[in-house]
Parts: sequence; structure tokens; C-alpha cells
Amino acid sequence: MTPVVSLRGASLAFGQRTLWEGLDLDINPGEFFAVLGPNGSGKTTFLKVLLGLQELSTGTAVLDGHPVERGSRRIGYVPQQKSFDPDTPLRARDLVALGVDGHRWGIRLGGAKVNRKVDELLDLVGATDYAKVPVGQLSGGEQQRLRVAQALAADPKVLLCDEPLLSLDLQHQQGVSALINKQCRESESAVVFVTHEINPIMDYVDRVLYLAGGRFRVGTPAEVMTTEVLSDLYGSHVEVIQANGRLIVVGLPDGATHHHEDAHSVAGEAG
Repeated sequence: MTPVVSLRGASLAFGQRTLWEGLDLDINPGEFFAVLGPNGSGKTTFLKVLLGLQELSTGTAVLDGHPVERGSRRIGYVPQQKSFDPDTPLRARDLVALGVDGHRWGIRLGGAKVNRKVDELLDLVGATDYAKVPVGQLSGGEQQRLRVAQALAADPKVLLCDEPLLSLDLQHQQGVSALINKQCRESESAVVFVTHEINPIMDYVDRVLYLAGGRFRVGTPAEVMTTEVLSDLYGSHVEVIQANGRLIVVGLPDGATHHHEDAHSVAGEAG
């Protein structure tokens, strides 16, 4: 299988601070690949490299056999959930349509074709019922479904997701995660999913890139999300506990806290 994303000798540093170095990585079509780590570890910067928005300090990054480039239609991008102003007049279907032909200048041509594509995308993400509703009147989960539809408009080879579950309740986390996984499995799009919290996507993840303190580990969740591996990455004892099908990370160093839904202990949940 030919990788859809390939990095060789990839390093990224800002001044004296190294986010990672010597990263050799292949991501295959249809693979659900999670990028985990504490705040400031370089997760979002990793996506920026693939988006062509950030140059590597050393090494190469290739996407679908081509050097990464800004604005590539081979990539779909789902940003963090940010609510629209309640008075935003843009309708749900208009937001999705921007993913179909928003990259083109001038008067829209072939409106019927665009409308058919938009209808297909709305149906794909389960958003047909609110297609004509202004986006500012929709819930965070409904808005995020539209962003997924917009990202899928060009049938991307790679779907990049930058913490798309932030600020969503558990039900909407599950719905958006399942939707992204469906695209991964049925359309053979590789998914690169940046997150603080692995538990909502645990059932879908094939492999993990864990970034921490200028170091990294790559492997399956079972290989990476362990007491031994995380303790080695952080340079101090970190305990990984499995409880009721969830991973809980206990004893993270100061400054290495993760976002987690249940702030009921000293631990950040895995991710």
C-alpha cells in the first residue's frame, strides 16, 4: 500500500525549542491516525506542516506523492469547533457549498450541479433537516457536522481534524467521531485526528503519534498508551489506568495537563 502521507527525517524547531526531530512516518489510505500530547507539544503545528502552512526545519513531507503545498484539494480540514454569531445569516447549505466551489473566483456557474453535491454532503452527515437554517441558530454539534461536510466536498485523500470535539457534549462527540470514522473506512481517506482526549475515538484509532517534551512515540494505542511509554516520554512516573473501557492518565508533570471532560481528579484523561 502506497502511503498517502510520508515524512522523512522531519524536524521542527523554533529557536532553541525543538518540537520533534528525526520523525519518519507513513500514514496509509483508510488509516485513522491520532496525534496526542499536552498543550504546546506541537500537535496543531504538525497539521500546519501537512497543510503547507509551516515549513519543516529539516526533512521532507509528501502528500499523495507530491510535496505538501498550501491550498491542496487533496486535503480536507476540520477545524476546532467555534460557534457562529447567532445573527450570522449564512445558511447551513451555504456553508457546505463553500467547500464545493468556494475556492473559485467569480459568479457561480453550474448551480444545479453544486446544489446536488451540497445535498449529497448534507445527507452524508445527517444535516438535511436543517439545511436552510442559519448556522448561528444551530448547536455546536450541528455546526461541526457541517464543517465535516465542507471538508469532504473535494473527496480528499487526507482529512485533517484539529481537535474537532472540543466544546461538544458527549453525544455530539460520539456523532462527529463516528461520522469521521465512516469517511475513513468507506472512502479510504486517511484521517489525521489531533486531540487532547483519546477516549471518544478509542474504538476507531489505528495508530497514535504521541508528542511530549520534544520527543515522540508512534504505535497502536495499546503500544503507546502505557505507563512505561508515557513515563519515558515525560521523564517521570505517569500511571495509565484502564477503567470502564476508558484510559485515565495519572501523575502528569506540571504544565503537561491535558484537556479532559471529567475534571474530578488530579489526572488528565488520556490524550
